Amino acid sequence: MARKKTILVLHFSGRMPIAGVGWEGMNWVLACKKLGHDAWYVEDNGVNPYSFAQNSVVWDSRENIGFVKRMMERFGLGERWAYWDPVTGYSWHGVSKERAMRLYKEADAIINLCGATKLRDEHMACPVRILVDTDPIYEQIKLAKGDRDSIAYVDAHTHLVSIGENLGAPDCPVPLDRVWHRVRPPINLDVWPADFDSTPPNFSSLATWAHSSKNIEFEGESYQWSKHMNFLRFLDLPKRTTQPLDLALIVPNAEVEKKIRDNGWNLLDPVPLSSTLEAYADFLYRSRGELSVAKDIYVRPRSGWFSDRSVCYLAAGRPVIAQDTAFPKYVPTGEGLFAFSNHEEALDAILRINKDYRRHQKAARAIAEDYFEAAAQVKRVLDAAGL
Repeated sequence: MARKKTILVLHFSGRMPIAGVGWEGMNWVLACKKLGHDAWYVEDNGVNPYSFAQNSVVWDSRENIGFVKRMMERFGLGERWAYWDPVTGYSWHGVSKERAMRLYKEADAIINLCGATKLRDEHMACPVRILVDTDPIYEQIKLAKGDRDSIAYVDAHTHLVSIGENLGAPDCPVPLDRVWHRVRPPINLDVWPADFDSTPPNFSSLATWAHSSKNIEFEGESYQWSKHMNFLRFLDLPKRTTQPLDLALIVPNAEVEKKIRDNGWNLLDPVPLSSTLEAYADFLYRSRGELSVAKDIYVRPRSGWFSDRSVCYLAAGRPVIAQDTAFPKYVPTGEGLFAFSNHEEALDAILRINKDYRRHQKAARAIAEDYFEAAAQVKRVLDAAGL
């Protein structure tokens, strides 16, 4: 029998106390635990925390520390977390600084989820350091362009993993000069049980309108690390269907808000829906399914990216209609999950789902079970790292 490993998952659920971010991290932690390992959640990026309610960086970490504490206690891991607080003189919570430093030396592996932490000397004491790249294309372009900071950041890891499943394929224009293993967003099915009994009326999605911090150019193309381009492209979808469509997001200004509402979207405040893991899950279960666009940087280079939020919808038995990033090359579509590149495909998916909703509910759950189950996905990563 294989020896139980100590695995530290580095993430940013405290820095960004949003339920979707929390679920992303916990799916990895719980998968490691399910595989029989001693799983820890560690947050030590040293970055000032963000308040979702205030939509800004703040100088008080109490809300953020409480979010992590409640999240870990919810899953019986109240003794298995550490949070380094940069606001209060870099104090530690969950465990002491001394215990955290020992953890780095004792651990068999660090999983740097989302690349949330720039590895330092103390992290290098761990022999296996796995980068899980959840935003494909950006870092690969920087490496291809010889960016020194990116090379140092990436090469501090011993193994590289991406959820960009189409990276390196002939139809993906970004070259790879390092070995990148592939993984899909994992979902713990036991904490996301399927619900086939209810038939909610509205499709929905939670999103951010725009980002600009990771826009990048490569070989004459400018890729936007933002959804707003694709939101604008498909903004008139509600006018073309009788299907109610909910969109939960913080709007950047009154002009954008008016544009969204005028096109027929039911605009919702995402803060109460994303304030706790329970509220987030409840919103998904109260949705008929998901209809969502993706960031430009995932779509045009055909990255194969797939949303960890969409996987939650699937597991809940909620069909998903997602913008095509080349993921249909790897995950079946046509029942429970649909890809669209134009209005006609999105509208056809809505009609097909509504024609036999129960069948598509069950198909959605089956896709989650067969293609995204957490232990199977995380085991692929640990196997690739020799664990």
